[in-house]
Amino acid sequence: MARSRPKGHHTMEIRLVAALATVALVVSAVALPAAGGTPPATAAPATTDRTGTDRAALPSSGTTYTNPITDPFSDTYADPAVIRGKDGWWYLYATSDPLVTGGPFGDMHVAKSRDLASWEYVGTIFDDENKPAWAADASYFWAPDIRYVDGQYVMYYTVTDTAANPDPWDYTIGVATAPTPTGPWTDSGGPVLDPRPAPGGGYLNTIDPALFADDDGSRYLYFGGFNGGIWVTELDETGTRAVGEPTRVTVADRYEGAFVVKRDGWYYLMGSSANCCSGPVTGYSVYTGRSRSPLGPFTDHEGVGMNESRVGGTLVVAQNGNRWIGVGHHAVFSDVSGQDWMLYHGIDRDDAWLNEPGGVNRRPTLLDRMDWIDGWPVVNAGAGPSEGAQTAPVAASELGIVSADPASGHALRRVTGTLARGTDGSGDAGSIARLVPDRRHSAVVQTKAAPRDVRVETDVRLPDADGAFTVRVGGAGPAAVSVRLDAGAHELVVGQGRQTARAALPETTDLTDWRVLTVEARDGGIAARLSSSGLGDVDAEVRFEPRTPLPRKAPVRLVADGAEAQLDNLTVVAAHEPVTERVAEPEAGAVTFAEEFDGGLDAGWRWQHGPADVDVADGALTWPLTGADLVGTRNDAPVLLRDAPEGDYVLEATVHLPLGEDTVRNFQQAGLMVHAGDDDFLRLGSVSIGRTRQVEFGKELTADGAVRFGGFVSGPVADTMHLRLFHTTDPATGEHRYRSATSRDGETWRFGATWTLPADTDPAVGIYAGGGAAPAVSAVFSDVRLRELG
Repeated sequence: MARSRPKGHHTMEIRLVAALATVALVVSAVALPAAGGTPPATAAPATTDRTGTDRAALPSSGTTYTNPITDPFSDTYADPAVIRGKDGWWYLYATSDPLVTGGPFGDMHVAKSRDLASWEYVGTIFDDENKPAWAADASYFWAPDIRYVDGQYVMYYTVTDTAANPDPWDYTIGVATAPTPTGPWTDSGGPVLDPRPAPGGGYLNTIDPALFADDDGSRYLYFGGFNGGIWVTELDETGTRAVGEPTRVTVADRYEGAFVVKRDGWYYLMGSSANCCSGPVTGYSVYTGRSRSPLGPFTDHEGVGMNESRVGGTLVVAQNGNRWIGVGHHAVFSDVSGQDWMLYHGIDRDDAWLNEPGGVNRRPTLLDRMDWIDGWPVVNAGAGPSEGAQTAPVAASELGIVSADPASGHALRRVTGTLARGTDGSGDAGSIARLVPDRRHSAVVQTKAAPRDVRVETDVRLPDADGAFTVRVGGAGPAAVSVRLDAGAHELVVGQGRQTARAALPETTDLTDWRVLTVEARDGGIAARLSSSGLGDVDAEVRFEPRTPLPRKAPVRLVADGAEAQLDNLTVVAAHEPVTERVAEPEAGAVTFAEEFDGGLDAGWRWQHGPADVDVADGALTWPLTGADLVGTRNDAPVLLRDAPEGDYVLEATVHLPLGEDTVRNFQQAGLMVHAGDDDFLRLGSVSIGRTRQVEFGKELTADGAVRFGGFVSGPVADTMHLRLFHTTDPATGEHRYRSATSRDGETWRFGATWTLPADTDPAVGIYAGGGAAPAVSAVFSDVRLRELG
């Protein structure tokens, strides 16, 4: 697998991703009744899909899964993207790595699932017949991003090498379309935007595409990575070509793998950080910032920008000390209860590589709940990636509704008009429900009684320009709230009696194409959203606070008036119970040792490769930086160490290191050290990486016959940083675990990743400084302390 070449041991390898583009979905017309007549009888449609699987076989409640979800069919399934097809299946896409040890590189992959827990492999996206002709023969296709746009599936993806340039790494973005989630895929005939030459030679990382559609009709493509930063560009009406000038939204040396969602008026940009693919020392993780504009600036929970040299970003998921490390490059989706989930790849630290071909990481797909706490997304309330059996997403309807064939059975009771079964013969929806009004009445159907806090989701299509479709929660009484999608007025309206709220649809919204409509009643309020893909994009959104409370239980009514409405993938379920509190973070307890540097060093200190040319006086240890380093085979950097306490403890230090901003000072740094050997250590400190200033929690170990270094990165940094490592011991294995935490003021702490060291090691603890002698600068430590774990 090709990788960018390191400029030093901190340089992050670039993992390119491909995003899949879609072809317009052509939907067959369903015969309408003559005026005043009864809809023609429709033959019962086939209840099996093209694979012969029973479409009505929906999962029961209480389904569980265990990470990795792709384990049944692959060893690695990286850079995942997901969408629910109109046929009711969920489809999971991945980059072009070999699926299994010894397997060939693919042309991106697709798998499918009914319940989001059990997955089966389908095949590749491209083959020799439909590969984009403008890509070089040696190109890889990486990091698919899948959406449903204007009646077709659209896949954006990374092309690593074009035929137009002799340079083998002239990265750019391609797009292809298909009538179904499995193809056939047709490339657009050229790149979405041209490869971008880098100022110093080569090409910037025009990689990792992610589409976002906004409620004004604009479509944005986010792309880019460590070499150049993440950028956003508007797309033309076809979605196949960039228009205008791109805007950079993250600093050049920090993020890749963008994904954007809109929530409560905020645009959340999530991106992955650090090296994706360093085997057992991979520290990849996901961060986010938010903005009131899709063009940024995106800032974290402390107001620090993701496009600043002293880079910000609020942590969404990082490794927690279990088997999973290097967790990142993600996609976000909501299950039918409204609970958000994150799909991302991770590395098993004890099984990090495909044996063949060499140098390719095993990166299977993981799935975990994503919570929103105090306005910010976080995986498993901050607990990180899961091991063991987990409750699966809700993928099936309650109340007896067969989601993929909603007119079947007796779950929907007709009140007026006609409820008929139909077939979407030219698209991929398969069996659909037709609500057809007669001359005197709207078509009205209703469910069994549903709870007050309920979520309704359906794919909806209005074939007639004068049609309208309404979801009415709370039954038929005056307390009911109606959510009306009106093709004639081209708006989404929510109302109770005379009280209404409304949002106009973008001019480009064509309601003769399938759209995803969600209605959620929760805590007395109503949220309605219309979108193309149901993946964080939005055509229109309305929030509504009714004056009269909804009844405790009542049927959900579905109404078509003016003309026929067509439905598919209908679900009515209890709205999810959101998690509102984070898991508890560790606390630092009483001080058991303090080095204040107010005289000679305590007798317990010792130098490894030293002593360094330090000065200890007036409450400070001043340490001039040199180019010495422990990383790799040099092993010439002085480190100040002492024996670690027994049991659990906290190691902390305060260090002043003025690294400036915006200039390259690779890789000046200083901070805490945990040392089990010159090739087996951890270190946490501020560091200059390119033009950014970050916190790095790095690990070096000897494994697979090689010395390897990798790290988790976070931030932001200040000239004076407060650093902590929380040490615990796994009671089952005796393994040492170290959780990082940093602060710019000594009061507000940001917790980070967890690295481990083997149980049979006896690590020492201490401080280090180095990584570069120019420009001249000294690290000044004002204290080093050991504390009890609180």
